Amino acid sequence: MKLMSAPLQGYTDAAWRHAHAIVFGGVDCYYTPFIRVEKGEIRGRDLRELHTAGCGSLKLVPQIIFRDREEFKLLVEAVTSAGYNEIDLNMGCPFPPQVQKGRGSGIISRVDVLREVSDEMRSCSECSFSVKMRLGANDHDEWRGMVDILNGMPLSHVAIHPRTGRQQYKGDLDMDGFEALASALVHPRVFNGEIHAPEDIDALVSRFPQLHGVMVGRGLLARPSLFKEWSDGAEWNRQRMLSGVIDMHAMVFDNYTSRLCGETQIMSKLVPFWEYLAPLIGPKTFKAIKKTRSIDEYRKVINTLC
Repeated sequence: MKLMSAPLQGYTDAAWRHAHAIVFGGVDCYYTPFIRVEKGEIRGRDLRELHTAGCGSLKLVPQIIFRDREEFKLLVEAVTSAGYNEIDLNMGCPFPPQVQKGRGSGIISRVDVLREVSDEMRSCSECSFSVKMRLGANDHDEWRGMVDILNGMPLSHVAIHPRTGRQQYKGDLDMDGFEALASALVHPRVFNGEIHAPEDIDALVSRFPQLHGVMVGRGLLARPSLFKEWSDGAEWNRQRMLSGVIDMHAMVFDNYTSRLCGETQIMSKLVPFWEYLAPLIGPKTFKAIKKTRSIDEYRKVINTLC
């Protein structure tokens, strides 16, 4: 069972990954937020993220999002030039600006592009690939039109979030849809979506004993100890979780304040750290954090947690 940290734009950057790996651990592989092309070039901050990725034994796989063969080739060249030989393909992003341009979940129905990308992948013998996808952009059965192409791709695994792009993160997971797609795949399958506690992983393993792994994003932001708890077979109490979160935050804080310029930029990165942790620290404390307008104010609120 592989335990994978899913990428979330604005949250799981290098600072978060480094601190999480050191303080909590339990993750077999971290994935970067997707790297994309803007105005014909790779975004500079995406490339910088790749070059600041190292952290001891932390395993990191870059994720790319693309709309055609040309973008795919450009992104693969950039990632491999940065020293990586594993790449994850984003075929699940639900956000309209990307989907409307045929990227993310919007590429699932674009079978001609996927055929071209599949051909391109087979020519990249020095690199291995994986896919993170949804059932479709608008329909739960969209995957059926491209599953044969997917099976022809040289993939290490396919991670499936059993919703459509239109749903974003709302509505029930389509567990039957996951089972149907998983059964149609020749590649190892990974489950992604609404995993919040160790018992959720147990339930998945019980229902899908052939799972290659689970991939968790929001659940790991809210409960950073999740994978460690499941691996050790022992849940953490609130005080232990809070202590770990405080230690992790101290590392993230030091990272941002040492390399970012201006309080506004630093605060814009620090405050979201607590968004998914509000149930742990309490709504009153989270509200106080959101109201802070300076690093000094912010520090005073954070010190109340210690």
